[in-house]
Amino acid sequence: MTALLFPGQGSQYIGMTKDFHDEFSVARETFEKIENSVKINLRDIIFTNKSELLNITKYTQLAIYSSSMCIFNVLQNEIDIDKLLIKYSLGHSLGEYSALTVSNVISIEDCSMLLKKRGELMQNAFKENMSGMVAIIGLGCAKVEKIITENKLKVEVANDNSPLQVVISGTKEDLSKAEKVIIKNGAKKFIYLNVSSAFHSRLMKNAEEKMKLLLSKVNFQNSSYYIISNFSAEETKDSKIIYSNLTKQMSNKVRWVESINCLGNLNESKIIEIGPGNVLSGLIRRISNKFILFNINSVEDLYNFANEV
Repeated sequence: MTALLFPGQGSQYIGMTKDFHDEFSVARETFEKIENSVKINLRDIIFTNKSELLNITKYTQLAIYSSSMCIFNVLQNEIDIDKLLIKYSLGHSLGEYSALTVSNVISIEDCSMLLKKRGELMQNAFKENMSGMVAIIGLGCAKVEKIITENKLKVEVANDNSPLQVVISGTKEDLSKAEKVIIKNGAKKFIYLNVSSAFHSRLMKNAEEKMKLLLSKVNFQNSSYYIISNFSAEETKDSKIIYSNLTKQMSNKVRWVESINCLGNLNESKIIEIGPGNVLSGLIRRISNKFILFNINSVEDLYNFANEV
């Protein structure tokens, strides 16, 4: 059996998927479909970044989603995808929306519109430059949460990425206060991330409520593959459960370690990371050695994968 994996914000880079766009008509058609839905020239942002919009959240999310869908649609066109025996689909934060699209839960048009609003809501959820996120290297999630509780720090775990990488969110002031405490308790590094707000925290609650209203207007179908939710770290094909989990995603932590362990407990053996970069494959290697990992980020990757399967 095989699981499909889709990256989230932070995996973007200038020129991602241009090789797919230049070589395959289905890739160009994918970009056109999304651009027509959101009325944004995403290819100009992704391929040239002349307007320097690629790293601005309200464009970044759509750019990564478009690139991931572009690669998946080419893969589907070039390979007999049934032979891959896909059973599960999951993504990191934004990537969960890609996972839902390829699993036929939400249409590509609806998902594009949702992500356009999601990016705007997340970017504007809190006063500009007053909140953020920090990657803590060298400590696990349970240890970080214990430090937060015992020291009454006003920050939250946003991403449980690997046994030795945890991301926290909060106001800039609260993150600064947390730095000395967390370093004193054994963290090797305390890295401020280049993001516009405190994603996956209570500071996203108002944005999450607005997002829930938008999600309620979209038609969710039962999934073709089992979805492993960021919120629950459990698998389901039920559209009602998928919808409920997604409405809580924005203000709660991404339970990535638990999600990958869920795959392992289900005796999953192969994972294909589809989209820009290979960050998630790197995290998975730190979580478990149970999996055979593939990464499709370029046309060359696609051909190498086709030869292997």
